[in-house]
Amino acid sequence: MTTEPTRLARQLAFLSEADRLKSVVRANALMDGSRRENAAEHSWHLALWALVFAAPPAAIHMALLHDIVEIDAGDHPIHLPQDYAAIAVKERAAADRLYALLPDDQNLRFRAIWEAFEAGTSDAARAARMLDTAQPLMQELGNAAQTEVDRDIIRSLLATGRPAILADDWRDLYTYALGLLDHSGFRLDADTSARLRFLAEADRLKTKLRATTLFDGSRRENSAEHSWHLALFALTLSEHAVRPVDIHRVVAMLLIHDLVEIDAGDQPIHTAAADAGVKDAAERAAAIRLFGLLPEPQGDTLHALWQEFEAAVSDDAIFAKALDRVQPVMANLATGGGTWPTYNVTPDQLQTRVGAKVERGAPAVWAALKPQIDLWFHDRQGN
Repeated sequence: MTTEPTRLARQLAFLSEADRLKSVVRANALMDGSRRENAAEHSWHLALWALVFAAPPAAIHMALLHDIVEIDAGDHPIHLPQDYAAIAVKERAAADRLYALLPDDQNLRFRAIWEAFEAGTSDAARAARMLDTAQPLMQELGNAAQTEVDRDIIRSLLATGRPAILADDWRDLYTYALGLLDHSGFRLDADTSARLRFLAEADRLKTKLRATTLFDGSRRENSAEHSWHLALFALTLSEHAVRPVDIHRVVAMLLIHDLVEIDAGDQPIHTAAADAGVKDAAERAAAIRLFGLLPEPQGDTLHALWQEFEAAVSDDAIFAKALDRVQPVMANLATGGGTWPTYNVTPDQLQTRVGAKVERGAPAVWAALKPQIDLWFHDRQGN
C-alpha cells in the first residue's frame, strides 16, 4: 500500500525543487561584471524592484514565480533569435510538472499567477512585465565590464526589441537609458534616481556568499537567491504560521532582510561570532546607509520593516524569522548534513539556535523535519 504525501510534505518538495532555479544561468551579467546572474537572484531583484516602485502585491508574487518554469525550460536570451512557440510549449510543460508538486489548491493558485504574468492583461501583470523589462536593461547599462558589443546590443533592443515597449510604458526611463548610451545627460526626477541607486547597490547582494550550499551541494548559496527562496517559502507555507500573518508584509521583510550583508557580510549562525552578537553594530550601520539611499519616507518605512524582522516580536516577523532558520536546515539535510559537521553542530545546539525559533513561528514545519534531523544525528553518532 502506498501512502500519499501529506500537504506539508508536498509543499516542502516543491520548495526543494525550486532550489534548482539557482542553477539556471541567464544572459545578464551582474553589475560588477564578475559573472552572469542566475534566474533565482534575478527573480529576487525583480521582486525588490516591484517593492521599491510600489507595484501591486500581486506583481511581487508574479516576480517570485514567473521564472520557475526555467528549471525545466531554461532561459532564452531576448537578443538572440528564438522559436517562441516552441518555448511556450516547453514552459507550459514545465508548469505542468513543477506547480503540480504542490497541493491541488496551491497548484491552481500558483499556476494562475504564472499564467496571469504570461498573459500580461491585468494591471499587476502589466506592472510586473514592465519591470521585468526595465530591471535587466538597467542592470546591463550599469555593467562595469560592458563592451561596445554589449552597447550595440542594448541599442538594438531599445530600437526594436522587447525593451522598446518602455518608450510607451515608461518614457522617462527609456529616454534615460538612451541617454546613458549616447551621453545626452537626460536626468530623471530625484525620487526615481534615488530608487535606481538603491536597486543598483542591491545588486551587490548577489556576490555575498553564505555558509549554506545549494540543495544539490554544487556551490555556496548567495544572499540574494537565499532571499528569493525565503519569499517563496513565505508564499507557500503561510498557512503554517503559528498565528495569522500578513503575507505581503512577510514577503517584503524577506526580500530586504539580508540587504545589510552588502556591508556586514554573512555570519553563520553556528559560529562564535554569531553567538557573541558581534555583527549587530555593523548591520545597524549598513541598514542606515542602504535604506538611506531611498527617498526619505520610503527608506524610513523599509528600515522600520527590517528592524521589525530583527526584533522578531510581531507575528509577521516571528514567522519570517522561522523561515530564515528552516531553509538552511533543509539545504543541510539535502546534502548529507551540509555545514553541520564543519561547525561541529550538536542536536542541542541545533534545537536552541534553530529549532526553538522555527517552533515559535511555524511549529508544524519543524515537526515535519525533525525525524530527518534526528535520523541524521543518530547515524552520525553511530559512525
